[in-house]
This record gives sequence, C-alpha cells and structure tokens, in this order.
Amino acid sequence: MGRRTRLSLAGQFLVLQLLILVAVLVGVLAMSMAQSTATFERVESRRALSAAENLASNPTVRALLPGARPRLGAALPAIAESVRSVSGSSDSLLANTRGTVVTSSEPSRLGETFQLGASEVMEGRAWTGSTLRGGVKMLEAHVPVLDDNGKLVGFAMVGRTYPSVLERLLDATPNLMVYLGISIALGAAGSLLLSRRVKRQTLGLEPEEITALVEHREAILHGVKEGVVAIDLRERITLANDAARRLLDWPDDCEGSTLAQLSIDPALREVLTLKQPDADRLVLVGEKLVVFNRRPIESHGRLVGSVTTLRDRTELSTLEKELGATRMTTETLRAQTHEFANQLHTISGLIQLQEYDEVLSFVDGVSFSRSQLLDDVTTRIADPSVAALLIAKSSLASERRVGIDLDPATMLGRVDEALSRDVAMVVGNLVDNAIDAVAGVPDARIGIGISQEEGWVVVTVHDSGAGVDSGSFGRIFTQGYSTKSSNSAAGRGFGLALTRLVCLRRGGNVTVQNDEGAVFTARLGTKVQS
Repeated sequence: MGRRTRLSLAGQFLVLQLLILVAVLVGVLAMSMAQSTATFERVESRRALSAAENLASNPTVRALLPGARPRLGAALPAIAESVRSVSGSSDSLLANTRGTVVTSSEPSRLGETFQLGASEVMEGRAWTGSTLRGGVKMLEAHVPVLDDNGKLVGFAMVGRTYPSVLERLLDATPNLMVYLGISIALGAAGSLLLSRRVKRQTLGLEPEEITALVEHREAILHGVKEGVVAIDLRERITLANDAARRLLDWPDDCEGSTLAQLSIDPALREVLTLKQPDADRLVLVGEKLVVFNRRPIESHGRLVGSVTTLRDRTELSTLEKELGATRMTTETLRAQTHEFANQLHTISGLIQLQEYDEVLSFVDGVSFSRSQLLDDVTTRIADPSVAALLIAKSSLASERRVGIDLDPATMLGRVDEALSRDVAMVVGNLVDNAIDAVAGVPDARIGIGISQEEGWVVVTVHDSGAGVDSGSFGRIFTQGYSTKSSNSAAGRGFGLALTRLVCLRRGGNVTVQNDEGAVFTARLGTKVQS
C-alpha cells in the first residue's frame, strides 16, 4: 500500500477554518430559519384572521350560508375567492354548522366534512393555528359566522401554506451563495497567511515533524545517564530529566517552577545560576557528591539561559578506587625516590669527608626509622587498604619534612570492603589536612590513632601545628571551606566535608579541638545508616 499523504500545515488550517465556517453558517441559517418561521406565523396569522373575519362578516355570507348547498359558480364561492385573492392566502372555504364544506378554493373539498382539530370555532370563538392538510402544513384562521340574531350558522376558514425549506432559506439569506463564496475566499487567504507565519516561527517544520522532534528529544534527554537541567534568565526550570530529578531530589513536576520555589541549597543555586561557564564543579547535594558542568545558552547572539549536566561522583567509586591505588603507588615511589636521593647525597658527602662512623650512624638511623614505622603499620593494621594508605602517606610526609607517629594503642582488623574504603578516605583526608597544617613548621609531627570499639571505628589525627582558629569551628566541615590561600585552594574545600558526610552516613560524626595543635576525631559505625 502507498504511503498516506498528510495535509500540510496550510491545508490543515484551511480545512479547520472551513469546518468552523460551515458550522457557523449552519448555526446562523438555523437561527435565521427559526426566526423566519416565527415571523411568518406571526404576520400571516394576523393576515389570515383579518381575511377570515372579513369573509365571516360579509352580509351575503351571513344570509346565504344557513341554507347553502355545496356547489360552484354561486355567490358564496365568488365572495370566498375574492377574499382569498385579495389577502394573498392559499386557501379559503365556508362550512355550515355540521362542518360540511359548501364552498372552497379547492373544489374537491365540496360536500366533505371539514376536520377542525383543536379549533374552537364551533364554540363561537375565533381560532388561529397550524394544521396538516393532505400532508401539507397550513397556517389557518377559523372565524364563526353569525346571523342577524347572533346565532351560529357556520364558519369561515382562510389559510396559508407554510413556505418550503428552500423558500425559507432563500428568504433568510437572499445572498447566501455570495456570502459563502466571500467567506471561503477570506478563510483560505487567512489560512495561507497564518500557516506561512507559523512555519516561519517553527523553522519550516510541519506539525508531525515538530511532534517527532520533541518526542525524539524527550526520549534522548530522559534516556541518558547524566542529569540535565536547563534554566532560563528568570531562574525558571525549563527542563529537568529523570536523572537530574533523582540526583537533586526534585519533584516530577518541577519543570516550570523557579529555583526559589524549590528552596534549594544556596551552594547548588549558585552553581546553577553562574553567569560564566563552569566545568567539573563538585557540590555536596544531600549525601551525594555531584559533579556539575554548566554552559550558557545563546540564541541569535542573545543569552536565553543555561544548561547544566550533572553526575553522581559516587558512581565512579570503583574506578576511583583503582586509580587511587595506582596514584598512591606512584606518589609513594616518587616520594621515596626523592627521599632516597637526598639520603644518598648525604651519604656521599659524609664519605667524601671521610666521616665513616657518621655514615654508619646515619644509615642505621634511617633504616631503624623506616623499619619501625613499617613494622608498626603491618603489625597493628590488618586491613590492606588502610595499611597501604598509611605507608604511602608516611612517604609523602617524610618528603615534606613531617614525621608520622602511630599511636601504640592503634589496632584495626580486616573489615568489609565498603567500611575499608570509608576508613581509608577519612584517614587520607585527615592526614592530608594535617600535613598541610604543619608544612613549614619546625619539627613538625603528626600522630595517628585508629581503634576498633564495639560497632565503631575511631580515627584520631593530631598535628603539631597552630591549631584551628576558634572562629572556624562551626565552618570547618562545611562544603567549600578551606584554610589554604585562594590560589592553592582551587578545587579544594571538600576533604573535611566529605569526611563528615561519610561519618554521618555511618551514624557517627567528626569533631575538632585544639590541644597543642589540632586534634580531629572521627567515629564511623560499622553499618551504614539507612
């Protein structure tokens, strides 16, 4: 079968306007015909009644009707026909008190009994109304005929045939075809102009093409894994796909609402309303760390809004873990290479100075220091991920002239993979923060303690720095807060916030206090809180 041809936009507009035009014309004609019929009944009933009264009041009729017999060519038929002709009626007749027609404009009725129906003429009262005579609808007037003594001797009837539908139609709209032609021409011209304007505004696309394009766009946007949010200049959400609503915990009917109506977090609102492009911005949304990429939207050189893509960073946890292990190994090797290079330079210098005893003492000290930390970690930390992290961090700390001490009470057995990952992240963030805090401080040292209590893992990191400013206690664990300078802090400010998030997710918390430096204590439950 051939492909069915669809009407163009202009054709659809033309058909629609023609249908509307026809519906309006039918309504107008129906009302006009109803009004024409009402006018006909009102005018013709008065005219017929007047003619019937003239016929009934004629002296000759009053005198001759009591004894008249049905016949043609006498005085009564002439008088009845004269009244009918003058009034322009369709029918007239005279009948006696028995209802026998004695004269009529229709000779076939002579001698018949006239059916009065609802007429009250035999009771001496005039009557007008509609009747059906031989399948023809008539408007009749019946008037009693009285003799000189006031006695009923018969009645007179004058009637008018109802006009046909075509006659009423032409009477209601004499120039119907002219009006119809003008209306069709104007409707066609208007449809053509309107369709051209709409096509310009829709880039020349037909309605079915627009529908297919929108459906395709919706399917793509709601099918992608990343979240997509579009916002106009009034901060109204014009698009939010399924992934975006799920990540941001927005309602399904959020499209059309403003950011203010959704009462979103100020940090999230700032990212969504930035005036310039922004790439790979990390924002804490509830208990999720979300990566945002934002771009302005321009149309014909004019800014109309922005589009932001977002993805849950926790979905990359497996890949990040693998990359983290590789990066940790690389950083450890680099730090150890740098440290050993310095130590070799020291040994070389001592040999050149022929300080052989100092060489032996230096080598023994280095060996003892490294072997003691390795022994402490491997003896007290049974979890491979946390142990590897501590060894790597010790190398980085040594490179920056920071010593690390493991609390003698430290003890951590093997834990499940999820808890191991969370403990390693908390330890790594707190140690990094401590190294940054004591960098450049003489004899800088960091103390690390990890212990397992019933249902809890407790991590303590104590540095020998200046401590935390008292005014920062309430802000230090918030997203984006950093004690670094603006240049060095780019992309930072999430370590302590993430640490707090992980602890809260496991039913614990992280606190800080000053005791000859900053002391951070993190508590993690062994079970994730629902």
